Amino acid sequence: MTATLDVPRQRRSERLWTVADAAAFLGVPAKTLYQWRYQETGPPSHRVGRYVRYVPDEVRSWVCRQR
Repeated sequence: MTATLDVPRQRRSERLWTVADAAAFLGVPAKTLYQWRYQETGPPSHRVGRYVRYVPDEVRSWVCRQR
């Protein structure tokens, strides 16, 4: 049995964002994202192996909740 993520079908092919991608989208330095990650105040991030990645829809949702 294979588990599927609860992600709309059209979004499944969208790749995860790197710290640089998320920083560019948010218009902040990458260092700020690392600080937010440490302080647990920024958008949800995920460790994939030794890398930090962001799910684009989660970052967009986080932005909407900041208003």
